[in-house]
Order: sequence, then C-alpha cells, then structure tokens
Amino acid sequence: MKISLALTLALGLLAGCGGNSNNANQGSSTADPASTNAAAGNNQTDDTSPITFSFYSVGSNWNKMQDDIGKEITKFTGVTLDGEAEVGDKAQKIALIASSGDYPDLISPTGELNKLVNAGAMLDLTDLIDKHAPNIKKLFGDQIKRLRYSSEDQAIYVIPTYSGVDAASFVAGGGFELQHRAVKEAGYPEVKTLQDYENVIKAYLDKYPTDENGNKNIGLSLNADDWRMYISVTNPAAETTGKSGDGEYYIDPETYEATYHFRTEGEKEYFKWLNHMFNTGLLDKDSFVQKYDEYLAKVASGRVIGLIDADWDYNDGEKVLKSEGKFDQTYGHYSVTVSDQFKDNRMQSTGFMAGWGIGITKSCEDPVRAIKFLDFLASEQGQVLINWGVEGKQYVVENGTRVVPEDIQNLIDNGGAAYTKESGLGLYVNIGAHYGDGVKDSTGNYFTKSFPEQIVQGYSAADKETLAAYGATTWLDLFPKAEEFPVKPWGAVWNIPVPSDSDANIYGTKMKDITWKRIPKVIMAKPEEFDKLWDEYQQELIDAGVEKMEASQTQYVQALVKLWNE
Repeated sequence: MKISLALTLALGLLAGCGGNSNNANQGSSTADPASTNAAAGNNQTDDTSPITFSFYSVGSNWNKMQDDIGKEITKFTGVTLDGEAEVGDKAQKIALIASSGDYPDLISPTGELNKLVNAGAMLDLTDLIDKHAPNIKKLFGDQIKRLRYSSEDQAIYVIPTYSGVDAASFVAGGGFELQHRAVKEAGYPEVKTLQDYENVIKAYLDKYPTDENGNKNIGLSLNADDWRMYISVTNPAAETTGKSGDGEYYIDPETYEATYHFRTEGEKEYFKWLNHMFNTGLLDKDSFVQKYDEYLAKVASGRVIGLIDADWDYNDGEKVLKSEGKFDQTYGHYSVTVSDQFKDNRMQSTGFMAGWGIGITKSCEDPVRAIKFLDFLASEQGQVLINWGVEGKQYVVENGTRVVPEDIQNLIDNGGAAYTKESGLGLYVNIGAHYGDGVKDSTGNYFTKSFPEQIVQGYSAADKETLAAYGATTWLDLFPKAEEFPVKPWGAVWNIPVPSDSDANIYGTKMKDITWKRIPKVIMAKPEEFDKLWDEYQQELIDAGVEKMEASQTQYVQALVKLWNE
C-alpha cells in the first residue's frame, strides 16, 4: 500500500508488560482452545490474500514480522506491516509526517496524535469498528465511549493499545533497585526511605569499593539520555512523594487542578538527596553525560549497586548478567519514599485509560481490510498469540492450562534480544487492543503471562532468596496495593491528548527545556549552592509561564473527566 515508513515497535517503556515466551517444544498434549478459530469465533479474516500496510510507530524493536508470532499473524490475516527500524525524536518525526501529506497506512503516534488530527490525516474509525470489528466492540464494551477524541470532536481516531482493559497489577518492575548481594550483605534491612536505600549502597561500597578485577564499583547510576531522563531522573521525584503516574503533573483529586509536579511538596528534598549522593560519591559522576549504551554496559558489568529505573529500560544489561550466571548482581525492586511522611502510590489504578493507540490514516487504500486486521489482533486468538506465542513453540497446553516449559522460560529470561527477534514475544503488544493482566479467556487461562504463578516461575534463585527474606512472594508484595487508593477518574495525565497550539503544549515545551537544563545542575552543584539554584529554577518556571501551562492542562483534565462520564 502507500509509502514504506519507519517502523519501530513496542516502546520498551510501555511494551514490556505483555509477557515473553519462546522456542519450539515437544508439542502440546491438547490443542489450545483459545488459539483455534472455533473458540475465538472464527477470527481468521475473510480475505487472507497477501497485503502490505505501511506502518509507523515509536519504539525500538522490529523484525518486519519475520519472527514466529509475526509469521502466524500474517498466516491468519494475510497482512504484513512494512517499515524500517529507526530511532530519533518522536515529536519531530510525527510533525514531519503530519506536514508531508503523505501518511503511512497505519500509525501509532503515542502522545503526538493531535498533530495528525490537526493535519486531517486520521480516519474516524467509529463506523469501521461498528461494521467490521466485532472483537474490538466486545473487548471495549461500554468503555468504548472513552475512545472518543474530545467533547468537541467525538470521533475515534485510534484504537487504544497501551492500556489493557480490566487490568490488575501483578508486576512491580520499577521503584528503586538494589543488587541482591547488597541487601544480603546488609542483612536484608527495611528499605522504605531514601535514607534506607542509601545506607545499603554505602555499606556495600565501604566494604567492596572495587570488583574482583580492581574496577571501581558504582553506588547509583542514573539514565539521563534523552527521554529516559523522565524515567530515571525526574519521575522519581513525584513517585517518592506520593504523586506517581501523571507524567509532569500532580492532579488534585478533589478539584482536578493540575500542578507542575516540580512545584509540589517534597520534590526539593528529593533532588537535594540526589545532590547529596553526587557530592558524597555515591551517585555516578557520568550520570548526565553517559549515553544509553554506556549505561547498559555498566549494568552488564555488575558494578552498579543501585538503579532508579524501570526493568524494561535496564533489562538488556541485566540479561548479560543472567547469561553469565551472576544472579546475585541482578536487581530487586523496592518501594522507596522521601520519608515516612509520604505513601508510594505507583500502583494506584488509572482504570481503563484509552489514549495512546493505533489508527488508520486517510492514505490507506483499504481501511476495511486494515480494521479487520486490527480486529483479529483484538480477538482471543490474536491476544493469546501475541502474549504467549505459538503453541508447541513458546508454550504447551497441559490439562487445559497453558504452560511455558522450563527450557523456554530460560530462553525468555536469559536469551536476550536474539530470542526476542526469533520468537516475536513482546513485539506486538502495543499494536493491538487487548485485555490487561489478570483477565481470563474463554478457556479459563489468563490472556497475559503476568499473573503471580507465572511471574514466580520467571524468578531466579537469587530473586526468591531475597523475596523470602522479606516475607514476600513477588516484588509487588513490597509495594502499597492498588486497593489502598481510589481509582483515578482522569486516568493518567500523560495519556490525555492536548492540542498542539494549547498553552499546555506550548508552555510544556518551555518547562521541559528549563527543567532538563536546571535539574542536572542542581544535582551536581556544591551542597552550599543547592538552595540558591533551586530557588532560581522555581522562579524561572514562573517567569516562563508555568501557571498558564497548569491552568490550560487543568481544563483538559476536567474536560476528560466530564467526557468519560457523559
């Protein structure tokens, strides 16, 4: 179809939760009902003749559907997605696509959808879904109203793929990370506050300043390369002060008013702690100059005792340690706050957020075929395939239950990028609408592999030893539970579309530039200069219009809450 555009799938930041699996096994004892056309309602599309759609997405892993899962999707739909792996500034790329007038057939623009809508690039999918997508309609049910773009424009431009329907949290893949050997050396102490976390790192470095080869061990390293600054440097300031999950904002739960989170209680203290870590030598001096590959290389060396990151971001480095059998140098996840004054709310439910997803552009010559392809991905058959892989290769069925054999689980855990490329596991989660963790299909099996029994199966002996020492079964057990918090009526702010010409967007770019310039400076400043530099940063935000940005964002949050409840 139309042009072949850059395709990069499954942004690790959001795609890793779909589950992994792999390799051929000695056949299954029973055919998986959820992977057959009969159980899934004959999900094979009417027309399976070969067709290629150009596709653009934001991410990093793509194999042109030449992996096990991709080939199976093509077999059932006839569809191949065309594109080349590419990296770079996503906002700039989407802006170029929007202004070109020459669009890919399918596009997943994440937070840049407004640019395409403003350019008139996107098809309204409402009628296509109603006439040709029974699986999508079934999946979303009465939540389908959340797919509407805005109160003013109630078209459906994308099918949400980054938020699972009816999801429950079973995985804690973020928080503050510590190597298993460090907490063991410290006697498995309580790790609840920044001071607790620091104590473990300092005690280990005091006793083991270098590795066995004389290379200096590193207390804490941050990943500040490009957009990863959010994950490893700035988001944790909100997460450690009970304001997790809303991107750059804190939302007042009573008024739905938005405040730039750097201007809220406790965040100065968080960055002052990082300043202290830097000046005492516990924070890697290269944190703000190293590139992503250098960061991963340090993780892979086993010399970094602590991280503040998401597992999908440092996973490639940790996989090297696992492949070398250095499991005591891999990481556990801990719920850490600035002090006992705050409660970690990172597990607070957003409900079904809709938001980011995949759409069909006006350049697509066969939108009916395109929506039927997306409908297949939303079917039971499609979801089982994407999450579990191919029966007999990535999983088997024993007594009616899908099971990942031990040798395949070992490949998933330790096979790295090569096995992902072979199997396709984790590469397709964010191109199709899907149920979230904890939801079962018509056979009584879970759609995803993120459920307690399967999660524990993937743990190493070192993981289990550490968890047992803390009286826990999974890392989630160490975090406050979702049910301890109310569901957020607005979902998540980062998922709310705002017009490109809005004050929220225009001033948001200015605030990002100021913050990304100022935060590294205040962290690396001399301790006696911190307060002065922090005050200057706060004043610069005000002078640059942060209050106008907050007022604008407030309007969009309040409008979304109204839209979802109309």
